[in-house]
Amino acid sequence: MKRDKIKKIFEEKKAGKVVVYGWVRTNRAQSQFGFLNINDGSTILNLQVVYEPANIDNFEEVSKFRVGMSVMVEGEIVLTPEAKQPLEMKATKVVMLGDCPEDYPIQPKRHTLEFLRDNAHLRARTNMFNAVFRIRSVAAMAVHSYFQSNGYLYVHTPLITCADCEGSDQMFKVTTFDMNNLPYGDDKKVDFSKDLFGKQSFITGSGQLQGETFAMAFSDIYTFGPTFRTENSNTKTHANEFWMIEPEMAFCDLEGLMDIEEEMLKYVVKYVLDNASDEINFCSQFIEKGLRERLEKLLTSKFTRISHHDVVDLLLKQNIKWEFKPSYLDDIAKEHEKFLTEHFNGPVFVTNWPKDIKAWYMKVNPDNKTVAAVDLLVPGSGELMGGSQREEYLDVLLNRMKELNVDPEPIEWYLDTRRYGGNIHSGFGMGFERLIMYLTGVENIRDVIPYPRTPKNCEY
Repeated sequence: MKRDKIKKIFEEKKAGKVVVYGWVRTNRAQSQFGFLNINDGSTILNLQVVYEPANIDNFEEVSKFRVGMSVMVEGEIVLTPEAKQPLEMKATKVVMLGDCPEDYPIQPKRHTLEFLRDNAHLRARTNMFNAVFRIRSVAAMAVHSYFQSNGYLYVHTPLITCADCEGSDQMFKVTTFDMNNLPYGDDKKVDFSKDLFGKQSFITGSGQLQGETFAMAFSDIYTFGPTFRTENSNTKTHANEFWMIEPEMAFCDLEGLMDIEEEMLKYVVKYVLDNASDEINFCSQFIEKGLRERLEKLLTSKFTRISHHDVVDLLLKQNIKWEFKPSYLDDIAKEHEKFLTEHFNGPVFVTNWPKDIKAWYMKVNPDNKTVAAVDLLVPGSGELMGGSQREEYLDVLLNRMKELNVDPEPIEWYLDTRRYGGNIHSGFGMGFERLIMYLTGVENIRDVIPYPRTPKNCEY
């Protein structure tokens, strides 16, 4: 059947006959004419449809159409450059396809975010979530476009794994066992040799380890898919299921890694500005004032590079009473991140972190106190990416694993990346939802995921 998409109608701005399918957003009926605002999901923009008794034979019926109904409208596009909207549609036929009762939850009024989370299956029909999830789609395309255009291989790393990258206490366990009839061994522990995979397995918290093995064959690879953590956190920036972007690059040191992070972020931001302009304008008007200007500024910003030690020096010199006192041995707090991006008036790479607070696979620096790790802080959002140069020497890596009580036996296959043709290599991870929050100004991660999985929340 013929169907003209509203997005294309607005892009072409041509007069002529069209057939539109969509949902009623508003209906203002008067005695001699009425206005339907129709949205078909192809754009955040609504098409205004004018209907009159002289042009349609069911005027009285259409004047009673309720919000949420699905309709088919035939008619003619009329250009209206002198009006607020550039065009409108004069209807010659309006047909209801699907009714919608008066108690439809998504009425044309302001709803609280809590109410919309409770109706997550309907919230995509609101302007805000229409914009957010369209930006999410465009940003996903931007990520693939950047890496593909730069010769990276897209790797589908497993969701079920026995590799412990983030720590097993952070990973969901996978089993086929009957929880009410577990098989125990002589040691009184569950005998996982009798489970489906013959050993204890998990839902992945990162695809990094498998990604590194592919980087040792293809040089430049990336993963982009769902990851899972068991962290019982109810903050605005944590979820138990989220998507991660994890590139791994052979023959790349920490400086090269930061070059790639900066280039990729600027590429994605520009792509979204160019391809989701109406949605960015909406977010800039209704979610975060000045969002567009903030994103445009990033494209020309200098990305400062500063060591963790120098960051703490800088913070301690300030005549500021910090809620969390800066320490050379600890992470930096949100208040410190905010200060740094304001102080340097742009994004900041914080490098060379204390080794005792970082992961076992990161390269230990010559001082034996820090590792070649980097966090990227961006204005308004704080940490957006985290990465490191990976330890390339097998003996050093094994000693580091011993220090942190990481069992090498389950990941002997991973250690082969150091045994057979190892080299300097680096990688980073970026939570996709953190990126969407940055691109939209949305403050809660629950509002950039279609169906969020957070503690005590597994609906739908």
